[in-house]
Amino acid sequence: MKAMVLEKQGEELKLKDIKIPEPGSSQIQLKVSHCGICRTDLHILDGDLDEPNLPLVPGHQIVGTVEKLGQEVSGFEEGQKVGVPWLGKTCGECEFCQNGQENLCDHAKFTGYDIDGGFAEYAVADSQFCFPLPQDYPGVQAAPLLCAGLIGYRSFRKAGDGQKIGFYGFGSAAHILTQVANFRNRRVYAFTRPGDTKAQNFALEKGAVWAGPSDELPPEKLDAAIIFAPVGPLVPQALRALKKGGKIVCAGIHMSEIPSFPYDILWEERSIESIANLTRQDGTEFLELAPKVPVESNVTVYPLEKANEALQDLREGNFEGSAVLRIS
Repeated sequence: MKAMVLEKQGEELKLKDIKIPEPGSSQIQLKVSHCGICRTDLHILDGDLDEPNLPLVPGHQIVGTVEKLGQEVSGFEEGQKVGVPWLGKTCGECEFCQNGQENLCDHAKFTGYDIDGGFAEYAVADSQFCFPLPQDYPGVQAAPLLCAGLIGYRSFRKAGDGQKIGFYGFGSAAHILTQVANFRNRRVYAFTRPGDTKAQNFALEKGAVWAGPSDELPPEKLDAAIIFAPVGPLVPQALRALKKGGKIVCAGIHMSEIPSFPYDILWEERSIESIANLTRQDGTEFLELAPKVPVESNVTVYPLEKANEALQDLREGNFEGSAVLRIS
């Protein structure tokens, strides 16, 4: 099969012919139709996440159809459309797995990091960590939901029930979550790179009530803020935008160093929390909610062999919304 392979961090992916993976007893083999591009993929390529299982096929927003079933698999059938997220496997035995926090599993394996992912014509995945998708749901629309949507949804829940919520960094996750927030009658304030009026206009089009540069304060105090951009200095900036008792949720798997800040902007019971991975319950809830909204992702599509171009465009902010590889 054709696959885009990472052989060494700091280098581009290479298009290679590799063996089609066969499913283990608890796995399913997928013919991949689409795979979303995520900023985490950039962190893996750049070495910010420094223990990938090399050589590696990246990609953890996989949509495909079932080709083969492992002998112990139940609940899936050949030809069925499924989605595969970042969380690829957990031990089921550690204290976190036993307490409903499988996203913090001590022995978790992650798709496109520990396990070969979806930048390829075929992939295998543990059936217990796959989500059934409606047969008529376009794969190009479903792919961004499997990380940008799921991690965004977990961040959104953690941010609480306040009516005024800020999104710092308006990309794939934020444009999906703005639609969810509007559905829940919340007011979204979007923060973008200074000078990026195109992104600000995009945020307003997707339903934000205000959009401006991240180095400015919003017109009113926020109940909560989610930081999607991996930029540490946004933490004290967002603290200054919060009202008393407000919360910041840091949604990225990696962030640059957070600078020191005066205690008085944290005081009055403001708080900071990070999000790590997702649980299968997050996936079940969000994939039931998304069609009700309905979530419509703005997608830029690239062929498999253009994965490096897609990643560079993500790095430079050259598209609005999400990027998806069309595999087959």
